[in-house]
Amino acid sequence: MGNIVIKRMESEEEIQGKGYVHYKSWQETYAGLIDETYLQKHTLEKCIATAHRWPDNILVAKDGERVVGFAGYGAYRDSTLPDCGEVFALYVLKEYQGQKVGYQLMQAAARQLSAYKRVALWVLKGNERAIRFYQRFGFRFDGTEAEILLGTPNIEKRMLWEKP
Repeated sequence: MGNIVIKRMESEEEIQGKGYVHYKSWQETYAGLIDETYLQKHTLEKCIATAHRWPDNILVAKDGERVVGFAGYGAYRDSTLPDCGEVFALYVLKEYQGQKVGYQLMQAAARQLSAYKRVALWVLKGNERAIRFYQRFGFRFDGTEAEILLGTPNIEKRMLWEKP
């Protein structure tokens, strides 16, 4: 691993890289957690198209010219948590996990959300590695769950981080 740089996603190469990380991370993380047929439909092309449709509020982690992770952030998506920020996505390639890349992305996203006293995120039930990571950062479950359809029904659990 080289020197990781966290920056806003700007170039076509970064958009393509974000799409690849989104695709590859889903394959690495969600195999065995979500419906396999649904996972197979989560293609690289779809992830790149998504990166083009929503280019704002995305931070990428780069090792040289290679995008190895990304985070998406913004205001919380509905009125249930007023004045709350949200980390919509945080993905790091498996080969870069455990090397503080996710932590650097989360710190950078938190700086972007500095106007908010608290930050929320949703995590898939059973994604224990992610849950432990978020807990180490200071996120705690608030008891809110939602059903999400990923081919078959799955449960997402909301976590909140109350800033000091």
